[in-house]
Amino acid sequence: MTVKAYGPQGDAAVEAAVEEINRLDELLSTGNEDSEVAGINVNNGGHLSEDGAVLMERSLELYKSTEGVFDVAIYPVMKAWGFTDGNYKVPDKTTLKKLLPLADSSKIVFDEASRTVTFGRKGMEIDFGGIAKGYTSGRIMDIFREHGIKSGMVSLGGNVQVLGTKTDGTKWRVAVQNPEDTDSYLGVLETQDQAVITSGGYERYFEQDGKTYQHILDPKTGYPADSGLTSVTIVSADGTLADGLSTSLFVMGKEKAVAYWRAHSKEFDAILVEKDGTVSVTEGIADSFTPDETVKKPDVISEQ
Repeated sequence: MTVKAYGPQGDAAVEAAVEEINRLDELLSTGNEDSEVAGINVNNGGHLSEDGAVLMERSLELYKSTEGVFDVAIYPVMKAWGFTDGNYKVPDKTTLKKLLPLADSSKIVFDEASRTVTFGRKGMEIDFGGIAKGYTSGRIMDIFREHGIKSGMVSLGGNVQVLGTKTDGTKWRVAVQNPEDTDSYLGVLETQDQAVITSGGYERYFEQDGKTYQHILDPKTGYPADSGLTSVTIVSADGTLADGLSTSLFVMGKEKAVAYWRAHSKEFDAILVEKDGTVSVTEGIADSFTPDETVKKPDVISEQ
């Protein structure tokens, strides 16, 4: 992770930000058996902290608005593939058939007033991994503002969020990774007060019997999403939303992703990369994105 804050309280803001990142990681990590999420999973529900409740609320909102594409209940299926612990394997069809009914957020009962959650099916488990980094970077922006910071940034492995402009008044320049060559970039986005979050199959994958399996699963099939997209970058002032949508639009594929953007264009912009190398940019950021010289000029997606 990289955390930068400029101003008289810069050092204190960075220190507080790192503490917050560690606190949220301990609270939300499925790999930590003492975490809140691990406890909820073991006990088939329970009481959520303020952070956990916000994430649950946002997760269920995204589940509805993406028509089930974003699903925090996918965790048992992720485990079967070994994407949670690195013991990768292709699960057999019988296993997937048994686990798929558990990957259904419509069976999560969440009471906002009491911050309690219960699962409608035994064996259901959740994982906030699809939005936790975006939520965390948003919290860092809050901490920066509390310290009077007007210029700052945080980068959490593919998740970047910036506050204000750089100290010289120019916009922050965020490089967007090339999914075909992770040592190079698709281009650079100039931005301020936004999260820039990318999801792609190149982040985590394994090979078995000559076939590559990437970690972004389609909750409808239980298999890695094969949507024709190789990466999706979401740009939004809302880090939590950007994180959740980068995964969701990747699973949807270009046609549905564009339709979703047109219905929600005031909330975010997007950069979509297809398997054939075609890059498409929504019109809200078309003038702010400069493609690398090796990348052909992006198509611009308009609201019409």
